[in-house]
Amino acid sequence: MDRDTQIVHAGFRKRTEPGPFLAGPQFSSTYTSPGEPADNQLTYGRFHNPTWTAWEDALHVLEGGEAITFASGMAAVEAVFGTVLRPGDALVLAADCYYTVRRLAGGWLEAIGVQVRQVPTRDNAQETALEGAKLVWVETPTNPQLDVCDITAIVTAARTRGVIVAVDNTTATPYLQQPLQLGADFVVASDAKAITGHSDLILGHVATRDPQKADALRTWRTQHGAIPGPMEVWLAHRSLPTLPLRVTRQCESAMQLAQTLASRSDVAAVFYPGLPSHPGHQVARRQMRGFGTIVSFDLDTRPRAETFLRSLTIVREATSFGGVHSMAERRARWAGDAISEGFIRFSVGCEAASDIIDDVTQALDRAR
Repeated sequence: MDRDTQIVHAGFRKRTEPGPFLAGPQFSSTYTSPGEPADNQLTYGRFHNPTWTAWEDALHVLEGGEAITFASGMAAVEAVFGTVLRPGDALVLAADCYYTVRRLAGGWLEAIGVQVRQVPTRDNAQETALEGAKLVWVETPTNPQLDVCDITAIVTAARTRGVIVAVDNTTATPYLQQPLQLGADFVVASDAKAITGHSDLILGHVATRDPQKADALRTWRTQHGAIPGPMEVWLAHRSLPTLPLRVTRQCESAMQLAQTLASRSDVAAVFYPGLPSHPGHQVARRQMRGFGTIVSFDLDTRPRAETFLRSLTIVREATSFGGVHSMAERRARWAGDAISEGFIRFSVGCEAASDIIDDVTQALDRAR
């Protein structure tokens, strides 16, 4: 069966089962559970919920491994760090990965005695820092600069040194890239982004093929209370069947936008793995099904970037990415990344590509 078809039906009831295709969210803090707890499938709302189970079954189809849902992407990140790392361990961290992950590592992890080694993503630089490490944290493409590394090569180098590999797959989505199939031990994502695609929930997940690692993650979720709400989980699952349609269209439009931007002399630089000029283009072609829904570009200065954003008529100025509505922001307003004051992160939505490009073109003309 084609993977797109599998995703449409993932986690939904089988065609032979009566009732709705997808059961509604189950709101319950407790369940009738007489006798021994082990004799009951459901006991308490912090331990399990049928709405989570259906969503996790769907994520298993996407990721190719056992999935555990969390209240947010950062809750999922913390669960991997918390179940793997101990005082005295070393973490190899992409220096250009999501800023909040770097802050978590530099704050909580360093405070408990974990050594954090930050190295760039480009050119697989993380391979040079693996000796004696416990965990390597990969993000590809990175957010917001869209650098790419070779997951298979890093996994191979890590395996020879006994290093665990985790991949933040948020920008790519499991539709475009499957790190577990490339040998990673963990794949992590914020499900607030393209996987759900409607900018209406906060959610995250971790997937792994190791049953012991999955059990440890569930225990962490239960004991730390990092559980998602059933409504958010149900909304995510309801949005999933359109993932192939949404992301395919967004990728096609993103490529057209990147090509348009690259042709303009008033754009200092364009960052998109789909462009042959991108340093990671060949690696992205090998390990990704498409090149992603984000296009970043540099307008050099803050005034030009702000004029561009004010001049947009369809595209919304907002943070986040992956939704059906196109969004853009001057990313340096948040600080934490080695980018210029005029750096724009552009999340391509599902509008007609011609309308997105027309809006961007007229806004760039005004920003000259």
